[in-house]
Amino acid sequence: MSELDDFLTKTLARQIEEEEALHNGDVQPRLAMWSTRDPVTVFGALKSISGWDEVSRGFRWIASRFSDCTAYRFELVAAGVSSDLAYTVGYEHISVSMDGVPLEPYTLRVTHAYRREDGEWKIVHRHADYPPIDQSPPAEASTT
Repeated sequence: MSELDDFLTKTLARQIEEEEALHNGDVQPRLAMWSTRDPVTVFGALKSISGWDEVSRGFRWIASRFSDCTAYRFELVAAGVSSDLAYTVGYEHISVSMDGVPLEPYTLRVTHAYRREDGEWKIVHRHADYPPIDQSPPAEASTT
């Protein structure tokens, strides 16, 4: 098994479990998945934060707002591993309630950066945003 295959099999599976837990209001698996060693950063769809104290507070805040996750699916687009750093890029497809109100199912574009610490992959950065409504390439400019 290649280093990338091993990373995806073990780490990505664990991350999907922590995302499902978070979207059901349980922050503990996410806290365990993340590095507590700065620098850690989040450029989130709702909030951007940095430093472990602020990041862990942000995770507790968002977990307290989520409940009743009926669907979570991660669609991997790209991933890589090099020495003690790794990344994933993909889409999260989510159906969840926020503050007790069911949301329309939504999709986030997400990128994660990981650092190997004491033999274990830990997330050190997350960037999540909503994909543009129209992702088609811009029309060719007229030359006439």
